[in-house]
Amino acid sequence: MTGSREMIADSRFVVHEPFENKGKWNQVFGNDQPIQIEIGMGKGRFMMDLAAANPNINYIGIEKYSTVLLRAIQKMEENALPNLRFIRMDAEDICEVFDKGEVAKIYLNFSDPWPKDRHAKRRLPSRQFLERYDAILAKDGRIEFKTDNTDLFDFALEEIEPAGWQLEAATRDLHHDEKMLAGNIMTEYEEKFSSLGNPIYKYIIYRN
Repeated sequence: MTGSREMIADSRFVVHEPFENKGKWNQVFGNDQPIQIEIGMGKGRFMMDLAAANPNINYIGIEKYSTVLLRAIQKMEENALPNLRFIRMDAEDICEVFDKGEVAKIYLNFSDPWPKDRHAKRRLPSRQFLERYDAILAKDGRIEFKTDNTDLFDFALEEIEPAGWQLEAATRDLHHDEKMLAGNIMTEYEEKFSSLGNPIYKYIIYRN
């Protein structure tokens, strides 16, 4: 673990003082392109594929665990992308890192389901987190959420209305939904689970 932390600390792809960049993320990238973030990015494949396909958008991948983030850094060393940066932090601190309206879109992919009821507020599509996203998302911003977990998806759908959001689109079988599948970029988990025949759930939501 110590070694991975040292490698992360030395990486040019990691923003080491994210709290100091609140409201100034365009300066980090050196342009005024829109900023999209993924919370819980895992090994970074999704973010890297997005960044490669959309050079006119800036991306920030957020990951809590050092050992997982290290895998993403290693991939970036092989294929550096100027419009992608990483942050190692807890998602609960998101409002301390991004200013009001600073984020154009938020991606939540295969988040930890936190299955016990007492941990519901820790789930990334919970109303508690939706309140945090509301504080940083642009007025016309969207949240895209994907999972293979039925219970988590049901929970996420139930949280939308009480949190003051609206459902734009949803599917319980993404890979057989021609409209929602268009332009889809898969994560490592998505590729694994879909290859086993598991349905992938997805929603897109926006604020009232």
